[in-house]
Amino acid sequence: MKMRAAILAGLLLSASGTAWAAPAKAPAYDERPAKIEQPVQMRDYERRAVDIPMRDGVKLHTVILVPKGAKGAAMLLTRTPYNAEEMTSQHTSPVMAVALDGYDSAPDVVTGGGYIRVVQDVRGKYGSEGTYVMNRPFVGTSLNPTKTDHATDTYDTIDWLVKNVPESNGRVGIIGISYDGFTTLAALVNPHPALKVAVPMNPMVDGWRGDDWFHNGAFRQFGLSYIWEQIATRDNSNKYEMAEADAYTHYMKYGSAGALATAQGIDQIGFWQKLKAHQAWDGFWQEQAMDKVLAKAPLKVPTMLVHSLWDQEDIYGAPAVWKALKPKDSEGLLHLSIGPWYHGQGIDRADMLGALHWDADTAKWWRKNVLAPFLSHYLYDTPMDVATVTAFQSGTKQWQRLPGWPAAPAAKNLYLLPEGGLGFTPAASAATADYVSDPANPVTYEARPNKPQGYDGNPWPTWLADDQRPVSGRPDVLTFTGAVLDKPVTIAGAPVVHLTASTSGTDSDWVVKLIDVYPDAVPGDRAMGGYELAVGMDIFRGRFRETLSEARPLKAGAPLGYVFELPQANHVFLPGHRIMVQVQSSWFPLYDRNPQTFVPSILDAKPGDYVKAVQKVSVGGEGGSYIALPVVE
Repeated sequence: MKMRAAILAGLLLSASGTAWAAPAKAPAYDERPAKIEQPVQMRDYERRAVDIPMRDGVKLHTVILVPKGAKGAAMLLTRTPYNAEEMTSQHTSPVMAVALDGYDSAPDVVTGGGYIRVVQDVRGKYGSEGTYVMNRPFVGTSLNPTKTDHATDTYDTIDWLVKNVPESNGRVGIIGISYDGFTTLAALVNPHPALKVAVPMNPMVDGWRGDDWFHNGAFRQFGLSYIWEQIATRDNSNKYEMAEADAYTHYMKYGSAGALATAQGIDQIGFWQKLKAHQAWDGFWQEQAMDKVLAKAPLKVPTMLVHSLWDQEDIYGAPAVWKALKPKDSEGLLHLSIGPWYHGQGIDRADMLGALHWDADTAKWWRKNVLAPFLSHYLYDTPMDVATVTAFQSGTKQWQRLPGWPAAPAAKNLYLLPEGGLGFTPAASAATADYVSDPANPVTYEARPNKPQGYDGNPWPTWLADDQRPVSGRPDVLTFTGAVLDKPVTIAGAPVVHLTASTSGTDSDWVVKLIDVYPDAVPGDRAMGGYELAVGMDIFRGRFRETLSEARPLKAGAPLGYVFELPQANHVFLPGHRIMVQVQSSWFPLYDRNPQTFVPSILDAKPGDYVKAVQKVSVGGEGGSYIALPVVE
């Protein structure tokens, strides 16, 4: 027995002479730790994610980036529906400026000013609780039966921040682009005392008059994809699917915008149903238009409105707020910046706009010389030398310091003339310029194939600055061209269209473009030879000729007057250039087609409603068409 025991003991020794032990329980087949710890020692900032409670108990997800060693730092807040977590972690970098290098942040200004950066998901989006309502109307209106809105949420957020971020100096600024520009404006309604400055950039202001959803009643059907992706899910995970490579084909295939919306499942979306029910500028739009909302009370917070001259999405908003508030600004709190940019390009590189070269990074100059000192002045009490209006003048490619806007003292009429002429003297005898508008072959807003909206390598941001020559030769586009200029013509403000025209239909759209035609050859920039640059262009839906608040049919064959503004311009038509005006009746597929037969709802027009129409534009005589240009002599 002893020998057997000794032999067994020997067998239990390993080859190395150590005792053998039973193997431990095999680990789970997973190489990930039960809980991951992100290494943060290399970061030059501290990241905090908190859920801030609002007055009704709803918690809003908020990301706070605090520079290491910060003390007495001001806070810059953005409230967004576009994912606060993603907006504050752009490039997987431990460097705060790189982590913020994307939509809405202007990282050179944020980190250069030593600011604490705060980005918050609005109600119902991404990490925030609650329900989502597009551009949520304000408490006290018939459109909001609750006790909370973007103004109350901003107030509650700022109140929490100044009490719970010990590195701050108790001062908060708010900044944002587009939708985030709208929430920035909303913060000005009953603002928190700690809100010291606001910078709404390219804000959504009035979705019917000239921002995202309509322009003067014409529906911007590209918005359908945005409506679907933005509202269908909390995290934008349901994408709008388009099988066709050409957006033109996609929108033609379904006929009306309403038929397309039904096919794409958008009828499920509450906001879409509101759009269908309010196709005129009725109380639904007027009650929530931010220029009207803000005009009801004095401005209490220093504010810089930022406008882009070629803003392809919200070109109406900032100037409308300026117009509404500046006459009441007795304390000089309101400023305006006007840049040669597309939507949101003020925080991006901006030495070019499509084919146009500005000879310098205009946005970088503006951020350094205007935005940064403006914010610092009100958040850190530093000196500021920022003009009431800072405006870039295209043509001369110069920044201007102006005391007010518009800068033009009076209008000068530019007349459409017979045989395609254009000049500052009207034609004495009555005449018309005629064309046939065919909904089956609409004029495109850019050369085909048309791509859907997008920013990464997509032509969408710069289409307003596209060369207009591709459509100049179409028989359904009227072109009026002036003589070669021997002296500059400077405009500063909104050109106003005075169009007299008839249609053989009972409804019609009118698109008018003011264009700078470059010389046939441009030394040093051959691509610009003969270029037709649209300085300002827009669309007007004829059914709203008498009143914007109600659709009414047009009298077929009767010359009728249409008056509407083109977007703001700050431009010099240089010697050697020519001024051009184009008139057409479709702008597809960006805008839905007018059937040219009056129907109660164009969004639900049937195939048989779409008819050809003979369009006659008056170009002489007492009722001759013209554009009132804001000319600076």
